[in-house]
Amino acid sequence: MPGYGLPEGNKGLLPWSWAEQRLKKSHNYWITTVNPGDSPHNVSPHTMVVWGLWQDGRFLFSTGSKSRKARNLAENRECVVCTEDANEAVIVEGTAEIADAAARRKFLPVYERKYKFDMSGMKNDILSMKEPVFAVRPRVVFGLWEKHFAGKSTRWKFE
Repeated sequence: MPGYGLPEGNKGLLPWSWAEQRLKKSHNYWITTVNPGDSPHNVSPHTMVVWGLWQDGRFLFSTGSKSRKARNLAENRECVVCTEDANEAVIVEGTAEIADAAARRKFLPVYERKYKFDMSGMKNDILSMKEPVFAVRPRVVFGLWEKHFAGKSTRWKFE
């Protein structure tokens, strides 16, 4: 992290399991997408809180097809997902794709248990691909543990 005066090298950095634990246990997540605007000067970010799951190395969440985030992702798949606890933050920069039917079938029961939320009214639309479930594949992930910021701040890069 250039400019922060942090030590060089890998000694003492956080293990990937630290980030995955926080990605799995977070209840609320922040997602930032890009509103394409009607001109290059009118592009703006859009941030919203969502529920979701860290599943198979990706962040999955559902949203209405007419939501701002769904419309933004239809135009620009790049986004940022953050966990809710800024004291032990995990920030995922990645690319959203439409989750396939197998990922959706796996997603629904786990999501219902995690949030104690009945998805039966939306299940058919989700499984038939009528409504979107996005899977955000990480490109770069940052792990920032406030208590150990100077020695453990970590960046993971994915291909």
